[in-house]
Amino acid sequence: MKTRLFYLLTVLIILLTGCDRAGSTNTNNGNNNLAENIPNQTEQNTATQEPAAPAAPLDEYQIPLPPNGYLYHAVFPGGSFDSTGAEDDITPENLQIYEENAGKSAAWVYFSNNWYNGREFPLETARWIRDKGSIPYIRLMLRSDSAQYLDEPLYTLENILNGDFDEDLLSWFSAARNFGTPLLVEYGTEVNGEWFLWNGVWNGGGEMGAYGDPTLADGPEKFRNAYRHIIQLAWDAGADNITWVFHVDDSDIPEEDWNQFENYYPGDDWIDWLGVSVYGALSPFDTECAAFGENMDTVIPRLKEMARGKPIAVLEFATDANNLNCDQLEWTRAALTGLVSNRWPDVIGFSYWNENWENDDDRENNTVLRVQDSPGLPAIFQELVGNSDNVLGTIQFSE
Repeated sequence: MKTRLFYLLTVLIILLTGCDRAGSTNTNNGNNNLAENIPNQTEQNTATQEPAAPAAPLDEYQIPLPPNGYLYHAVFPGGSFDSTGAEDDITPENLQIYEENAGKSAAWVYFSNNWYNGREFPLETARWIRDKGSIPYIRLMLRSDSAQYLDEPLYTLENILNGDFDEDLLSWFSAARNFGTPLLVEYGTEVNGEWFLWNGVWNGGGEMGAYGDPTLADGPEKFRNAYRHIIQLAWDAGADNITWVFHVDDSDIPEEDWNQFENYYPGDDWIDWLGVSVYGALSPFDTECAAFGENMDTVIPRLKEMARGKPIAVLEFATDANNLNCDQLEWTRAALTGLVSNRWPDVIGFSYWNENWENDDDRENNTVLRVQDSPGLPAIFQELVGNSDNVLGTIQFSE
């Protein structure tokens, strides 16, 4: 979020036989549990940290869109006060607490896979999310640390394009393939925001001619080609269970023509879903608090024009409880009301950013977004999420 601060790997694939993907159903807040609809798996190969690959037809990996007028509900279930910006410290307990307060289970669970902590597929986290009945949504964060607004020394777009991490990426995608059930994955979170290393500011910006097509700005062109390179490696590894997402911020920062998110888009042949972050205030110090509806009314038409027919999800949204310029309860009620009322019919789902963090040593300056820590928010979520029949807490796959 904006303010924080693959030679081929040889693997042993044991083909499973007699798998029944249909499985049985289990009720979780009135929805089928995905964990009951996955193939039986053997113990993971300890050398590769991969479970055995299931023998399953490809079409069973495609994530179905919700019926018209319906929305998927999802979450990033963050910690109470995380000041590191890692956004990878999610737990089953935090997910359960959020779901209880929201009154509905999560169709997908969102989290970061930070390569400064290791380049392996996050199998353990992905497994428990699946066991809970949700789809793992992984932010593939190729970065050296969680610091922002800094030039990246290692995981640069040039190094990705040069193939420096191909072996690691192919290993990651082999493990993702062998996970055996659907995954949502993104690279380049909020690419049009200068806080992240893959933004054009750190990769040639609006300069033309030093890289690639001399008529295109180098920064966005490098990102677009790097993301294509990553997706191609996933296809080479057979990781067809991944739904690829292009995730932008609702604002282009810096506000320059070359930095518009449309310039970064890898193309319809590469991307499955579109995603957007729409925040209000993210700390007590923010002097502005953009209305959710106004920003959605601006960004959704741009996304639709850029990639006609692609599903759109609001991947991150929230506003701080301690900001005096923004009433958290009013802002959140307006955001959820607009979503649940189908004001933006191209939107197929939303994911709340349920996290708190410290900004300094003064507790009154903490950012508080978690539903369970904000009096009044649980009632709003129960009313507009938990009690809304058109908000779906699980993704139903055809048997």
